[in-house]
Amino acid sequence: MSQMITETRPDTLHRGVKMALDSGEADSVETAYALFAGYRMAIGLGIAGGQSPAIQAALLTMVNCGRRALLGGVEVLGDLQVPLLVDLPGLGETLEDAVVALGGTPRAEPSPQTPLAWLGDGAPAIALQVTFSDWRGGVFVAGEGERLAEGANDIPAAVLAGALAVAEVFQRLRGNPMAGDRDVGLSLWDPRAPWRSGAGPAAWVAPSKLWILGLGHLGQAFLWTLGLLPFERPSDVELTLQDFDCLALANDSTSVLTRVDMVGRPKTREMAAWAEARGFRTRLVERRFAGDITLAEDDPRVLFCGVDNAEARATLEDPHFDLVVDAGLGAGPREYLAMRLHTFPGPVTARERWGEASSTRIADAKAVATATAYHDLATRGLDDCGLLEIASRTVGVPFVGVIAATLALMEIVRCLNQRPGLCVLDLTLRDLGARQGVEGQALKRFNPGYTTLR
Repeated sequence: MSQMITETRPDTLHRGVKMALDSGEADSVETAYALFAGYRMAIGLGIAGGQSPAIQAALLTMVNCGRRALLGGVEVLGDLQVPLLVDLPGLGETLEDAVVALGGTPRAEPSPQTPLAWLGDGAPAIALQVTFSDWRGGVFVAGEGERLAEGANDIPAAVLAGALAVAEVFQRLRGNPMAGDRDVGLSLWDPRAPWRSGAGPAAWVAPSKLWILGLGHLGQAFLWTLGLLPFERPSDVELTLQDFDCLALANDSTSVLTRVDMVGRPKTREMAAWAEARGFRTRLVERRFAGDITLAEDDPRVLFCGVDNAEARATLEDPHFDLVVDAGLGAGPREYLAMRLHTFPGPVTARERWGEASSTRIADAKAVATATAYHDLATRGLDDCGLLEIASRTVGVPFVGVIAATLALMEIVRCLNQRPGLCVLDLTLRDLGARQGVEGQALKRFNPGYTTLR
């Protein structure tokens, strides 16, 4: 933490801590970091919970997102001396190894006044119960609702539920009195439906060839969920990874596959190394996306876009992918909980959606830079250009990206399994009841390649 405070630069500043600067609640960078250092959570694991791959996936998602967003740490209670049942690379042999590798702290009891989320049986009545089944995931106060079936292989739903739990804890710590005291969830099969009733099929096939554009917050979240899927033959999966940037220290606060020892390395190389360790095959494109790609016969026909660049997004349809799923996140200290998914082809083209977009980021950054903490930085000698560059960086927290990316991945899966997709999905984690979605058309003769799961 001291390194990030003493080196307050755009590529080092924690993207969650930045919301305390932008909102004006912290009058200095040190105050903002101290505020976030007081944020922590505990996760309880019920008896035999560690014997389910899906519960392990939810737990590891919570630890991974939680340690990046809550600088006070993530404590994990329960029996972790069980074999690791998910196939993510570099996490060790046991569930405890994986928890520690991702930044969690095993404990016998939670620290006082620490919000508690729970996986599996035995939750205290006041804990936030995490539950999932087939394509549905959510959370509720343990003494006030019923758990779903929680199948051992319901991994995308478990990832979704785990990320929602961290979202609720984070919002409660940030002052939302409803968060952590409500029944909230989503269906990945039909995000517009009430989450407990939006059941999807138990058996489905997964895509085998994907083009992933952008390997930061959203792209890494997409890889995280994809990597957790129990592929029968991981080598069937081929990924084209496109980015032109290198990892920075700030990426560690939002991007779930980033480690500090990766800083300075190209995103493509580090994500390819991770994907290949998982057993996938990779191809790399290390330049900006401008729509000027001619797809070869063996290139993927499905593109996931996780870049925040209107010029690039306007050209998403130019290479003529069979399906494009674009995910975008809100910005600023209030809108950081919002997300929107677009799919193409659709009733509105990508060029119509973003072609005339004029960026308001500079104007927004100038407004943000008037906050007290930015005046404090100026008195320490940071010039106007440095202040504006820091102010222009987007506020972000990793659980938002994980939820958006999981929705995007399962949008692709729905289309692959002959379900009409959504051309637009708009929601905010502040109030999931206000979400809106518009159904698209089922894609005819859509078979971009698929593989099976265990």
